[in-house]
Parts: sequence; C-alpha cells; structure tokens
Amino acid sequence: MMDEKDLHTENREVLTESKSDLGTDVVDWSVEEETALRHKIDRRIVPLVTILYLLCFLDRVNIGNAGIQGLKQDLGIVKGYKYTWALSVFYIVYLLVEVPSNIILKRVGARFFLPFLVVAFGLVSMCTAFVKSWEGLMVARAFLGIFEGGAMPGMAFFLSTFYRREELLFRIGIYVSAASMAGAVGGFLATGFSHIPSWGTDAAPIHTWRNIFFFEGLITMIIGLLAPIWMPHSPEHAKFLNDRERYIAAARLVRDHKANPTEKVTKADMKKAFLCLHNYTCALGFFLINITVQGMSIFMPTILKELGWESTKAQLMTVPVYVCACLVAVVVAYISDKTRKRGIYLAAFSALAVVGFAILRWATNANVRYMALYFVCIGAFPGGPGFLSWAINNTGGPAVRAVSSGYVVMLGTIGGIVATWTYIPSDGPKYHTGHTINLAGNLAVVLLSIFGIFYCMWENKKRAAGQRDHRLEGLTPDQEQRLGYHHPKFRFMP
Repeated sequence: MMDEKDLHTENREVLTESKSDLGTDVVDWSVEEETALRHKIDRRIVPLVTILYLLCFLDRVNIGNAGIQGLKQDLGIVKGYKYTWALSVFYIVYLLVEVPSNIILKRVGARFFLPFLVVAFGLVSMCTAFVKSWEGLMVARAFLGIFEGGAMPGMAFFLSTFYRREELLFRIGIYVSAASMAGAVGGFLATGFSHIPSWGTDAAPIHTWRNIFFFEGLITMIIGLLAPIWMPHSPEHAKFLNDRERYIAAARLVRDHKANPTEKVTKADMKKAFLCLHNYTCALGFFLINITVQGMSIFMPTILKELGWESTKAQLMTVPVYVCACLVAVVVAYISDKTRKRGIYLAAFSALAVVGFAILRWATNANVRYMALYFVCIGAFPGGPGFLSWAINNTGGPAVRAVSSGYVVMLGTIGGIVATWTYIPSDGPKYHTGHTINLAGNLAVVLLSIFGIFYCMWENKKRAAGQRDHRLEGLTPDQEQRLGYHHPKFRFMP
C-alpha cells in the first residue's frame, strides 16, 4: 500500500484526468488540509451513522429482552418453536431486500432514503407493542426485516462514498460497534421501560415487555425524522463543507477507487460483484461470525437467566459484556486501518471466541461461564465490520461496491437465521448444541481468514509481475476505469 505522500501525488495525477467529471478546474491541496477535511467529515458523518445503526440493532434485538419480561407467556409461545420462528422470519425477509435496497440507495441517494428506513422500522417496533398473538408477532417481525434489511449495507456503502479504502474499516468498526452498544443500552432501557406502570386503554394495555417495544420504537422514529437535517447526499453536496472542501472530498475518492463516484449500477457491475472470489470469502466469514453475533445479541439474556439470575439482573449483566466488546471492536478497527491489514485480526480474535465457546461448552461454574461470554463477544464482534470492510476494500468502483456490500451482508444474514435455531428451549439450560455450533463456526472463521490473507497476497504478486496486464489490451480509458478490482494496478488489501 502507498503512504500519504504517494497517495497525494497520485491524487493530483487523477485530478488532471478527471476534472471534466468533477466539473471544476484542478485544485491542489496539502496532506494536512486533507487530514483536516477527513476529521471534519468524521465529526459529522460517523456519529450520525453510529446512532442510526444503534437504533436499528436495538429495535432488532429488543425481542430478546422482551422474551424474558413476559412476551412468551402473554402470547402463549413458551413451548415449541413459535418463538424461534418469530426470530427467523425477520432474517429471512431481511436478506431478500439487502441488494435491491442498496441499488435503490445508489440511485436516489442516502439523505432521505436511510432516514426513511429508520423511521419505518421504528414505527414497526412501536406497533409490536400492540400484538396479541403469535401470528401478529410474525407479521411485525417480517415488516421489521423489510425496513431493516437495507440499513447495514446501506450505511456501509454511504461511508464508502466519503472515505478511502484504508480509512474505511475504522469508521465501519465504529458504527457496527453500535451493535454491541445496542446490547448494553438495550439492557438498561429494557430494565427501565419494563418497570413503567401499566398504561393505555382497557382494550390495549401497555406494560412490561410492551413498554420496551413502544418506547424504543418511538425514540427511533423521532431521531429518524431529524436525521436528514444532518445527513448529506454525497461529498459533492455536503453543505457542512465549503466549495474547496467539497472538491477535495470528491476528487480524492476518484483516485482511490479509480472510478467516477456518480456512476450508475449496471449489469456488468453486478456481474463483477457476484463473480469476485474474495467477496465469497468475506460473505462466508460474515455468515459464520453472524451466527455468533446475532445469537449472542438475542439469547444472551436467556443464557444468563439460565445461570440462575432473575430477569432484571440477567438484563443488567449483559451491559459490561457489550461495553467491552464495543471498545475492543473499535480499537481493532483502528489498528487494522493503520496497519492496512484485515485477515490477521479476524483470525486472531475469532480464535479468542473459540476459547470462549469451549469454556461455555464444558465448564460448569456460573462465574467461569460468565467470563467466557466476554471472550466470545470480544472475539466475535470485530468480525462483522472486519469482513464487510474487507469486501468493500477489495471491490473497486462505487457501483460494484454498492452491490458487493449488499450481497455480502445478504449472504451473511443467513447466519442470523441459523442463529435463531442454535439456542432452542429443549437444549437448555446448558445449550451444548448451540455452543458447539458456534465453536465450530469460529474455528472455520480462523481458517477462512488465513485463506483470505494468502489469496490477496497471491493475487497481488501476480499483478506486480505483470501477469494481469493483458486485461488492458484494446481498452479505452473509460473502459479501463470501469475495470475496478480487475485493473492490473489495483491491489488487494490482505
């Protein structure tokens, strides 16, 4: 990878080639000026996306908190697999809408589309407070999947329109860490909201678990409605930047991705995304790690309650686990960006999760098993942003990245479906089957990450030796630009 000085020099070369696309004269800038610009973007974009994704994950996993606060008993789904199906239907619908949602986002822009999704799934969450049967819960979870399906890949793609490849994982790491923060915040909120006295009407009383859905959904809707005030459409249209800053913000990405940021998604772009071997490495890794992340997010309160703690204590004991997982995920993302490496950290922390599940599987002491949850979450939670960023980093071109980020998350979401069936009631209280599945999955992630490292190194070696130069034969400059990650000068990030 190139250092800052080399990146700056090549930026100026591409500006000369791309000034007609950007619609302005060539402007030079210093490394310090670009750094200041990046920090300015950080202060506006990253907190906003992080808050929105926290709300997304909060409204997704609050069913786990509601489950130990009376939801199962009130809806008559304590026994059997009805509760598990209510969890599964969300992910089934979720994965079907991810790629189409990102294509729509690429066409209409993020400023109103992403907040629309937030308001919509907030409304669905609030309405879940009024369901009175398993069938009603199934419908609510299906609609939640429709609107949440585009949130994670959409926010990842939105960030990729503001940041270069070596800047991306740290920012994605921060916003995806909102998943673990949502678990911590959700534990506090669920404890507080569930103790609000019963209110509402005689026909529709709101109490305990219903309060969790109602108030968390209401908070989500309010923030979603306010989000367009702060969310820009793109770097070129960011009102919090001046004219010079907007130019630099857009121009630096032209060089980094060797493509026009405004290009539309074509069938050729979709083909490149779907035929990229590295994308499947990342998607399979995301799938395996998602079994753990989604499973812990939904079932941790249940696992803790089975250790002998009552509901309120079980809710609160999830908080420090999630806080630690969040902090570690952000630190890992920061170090990964600084070192410009992905796979080695994915392998190392997944190995820690393997240790955690081995303890959960065979240990009997409650305190030791609780410690193992720290190993599991600290090891697994960096994996989601790691694999997603790795895929985005290694698929050049904004249009290809839009499709890649959608379908990598789509395939990864299947892990969420599997997760809902890993901790079934008949396997409690030890949940040997669930812990064994996750142990094997994280071990596979270690091996998959090592494969991804060697594949990227092998491909880069081929390109450095000129063995991919034939791809440029007979192409026009515009056709060369559309090659994306197939371009001989493109280098994979290991």
